[in-house]
Amino acid sequence: MAVKLSSLTCSKKIPKWVYLRACVSSMSCAENLQIIPENDQNPPNNTSEFEEKIQFLKNQLYPDSLIRVLDSTQDLNYSLKLFKWASLQRQFRHTADTYYQMILKLGMTGNVDEMEGFCNEMVKEGFVGSEEALVALIDVFVKHGRVNEALRVLVTMNSGRFKPLISVFNLLLGALVEEKRDFQDVLFVYKEMVKAAIVPTTDTLNYLMEALFEADRVDTAVDQYRRMNKKRCFPNSRTYDVLITKVLFANMLERNIADTVSWNILIRWLSENVRINKALEFLCRMIVSSYVPDSTTYSAVVVGKCRLHKYKDALDLFHHACAKSWVLDCSSYAELVDCLSRSGMIQAAEVFHYMSNYRCALRSSSFIMLIKGLCETGNVDRAIRLLPSAYYSGTSCSTAMYNTIMLGLSESGKVNDLLVVLSRMLTEGCTLDGETYCTLIESMIAVGRTEDCIVFFNLMAGEGLSPDSETLSNLLSYLGKHSQLHKILLAIDKLALDREMLDSAMYNVLVNGLWKEGHKTEACRLLDTMLEKGWVPDATTHGLLMGSIVREDAVCKLATYEDIDLQDRISNILAEGLGET
Repeated sequence: MAVKLSSLTCSKKIPKWVYLRACVSSMSCAENLQIIPENDQNPPNNTSEFEEKIQFLKNQLYPDSLIRVLDSTQDLNYSLKLFKWASLQRQFRHTADTYYQMILKLGMTGNVDEMEGFCNEMVKEGFVGSEEALVALIDVFVKHGRVNEALRVLVTMNSGRFKPLISVFNLLLGALVEEKRDFQDVLFVYKEMVKAAIVPTTDTLNYLMEALFEADRVDTAVDQYRRMNKKRCFPNSRTYDVLITKVLFANMLERNIADTVSWNILIRWLSENVRINKALEFLCRMIVSSYVPDSTTYSAVVVGKCRLHKYKDALDLFHHACAKSWVLDCSSYAELVDCLSRSGMIQAAEVFHYMSNYRCALRSSSFIMLIKGLCETGNVDRAIRLLPSAYYSGTSCSTAMYNTIMLGLSESGKVNDLLVVLSRMLTEGCTLDGETYCTLIESMIAVGRTEDCIVFFNLMAGEGLSPDSETLSNLLSYLGKHSQLHKILLAIDKLALDREMLDSAMYNVLVNGLWKEGHKTEACRLLDTMLEKGWVPDATTHGLLMGSIVREDAVCKLATYEDIDLQDRISNILAEGLGET
């Protein structure tokens, strides 16, 4: 089945997401309990086992203990007696869990009427978690082939003014169709769904159409297909599978219900299953039979051409559709843009512009692929010019899409344009991610905008994001050359604390740079951290710290008396660290 609820088995209790305590009295349910005649039961010759369980419950009467006892009791009548006995105890309150266990036992043994009575009683008592319990029961009954029991539970839910999710109805419809049950059963569930004011999905309508075909109501099934868009549902591959496997096209002709829609169903299915030659054969038969191809026909064949990588043929078909002022359907539109973009054909932008004029939105992943294709072929400016069309058509402009454009601008050296795109990105409420910041930092490095590098890196770290190792290495090297490493020290500390971002080479750059910038305490601290990780400073760092390199600037020499205490500290750190390695 296409739709499934979470996996549940015949457990001792309903899932943990059902509250285990209730705050209402269970005395009324005791009054309504009836013992089932023992026609087919085989109770023990004595009641010692039953009395033992009563005695056990007297000592610890809680919902969980009652559930365990009920689960271990094979005799259904004894289970009912135990349930009734617990209900009559003043200090005890039933829960949705205890009712779930009793209802489950009744349902799994085929006592449908008694089971329904308990369902109604649970709803009437208003236990916390009743709705979740009923949903769980439907799931278990369906999985164990107890569809009748599941249907009774559904009726209880609707009469109790609960509003089951569409997945519950789809689960039942799928089970009914799989068992090839009478169409009236399927119709009953569909009516219950309408009664609950639940909107159908494509899966719902697929099940309904399959049931209609099985009931030999082909015309009604095809009519349901025609009306899918009115219900804001769109055909998927399963839809076409149902239509083709359940409808022999020859039978459609015999029934005199073949029309453009019917031909399109067949052509679409053949195209999506990479049988384009057969699809074209039926297209010819369609025209010979005096049926005029429409936009749906062209959309179907476009898909077939794309899946065979015949991009130029697909584009020609699109141009024919344009000449008639038609538009492709959403999925065909996306497939055409995808295949053109993958092949590096900038005509994908032409397709997007035309469809956008008709306010046809393109799915986000396809739009990103289009923008990426344009940027990789050096058409960044053209990619930017598509943004107003995206806004007009309702196509989503995601962070990933903006990242693609900014990377293209960065590689083209158009930093000012990049910042304009960044401004637009922020205006539209897009969130900057790690890739965005890396592109910005690399771009600022390329044009020597040191302060902007620092600002973007600090913002990035403040948002809990981290650059890739290449960007971080480039940034540290660049800021080190400009004696600006101290301005990102807090961000570096945050990265080092949260993630293992810094490698040995980066630590060497930081220690060297901070020392040269006069931040010797911070350099010592990083050196200490570096040695704790088991990394040995390179020759340059070691020489700098120990004063072995003669500085041109005498003020910076480590051998001066002003730095003796600090030099001793460095020596101790190095000696200790090197001794351990």
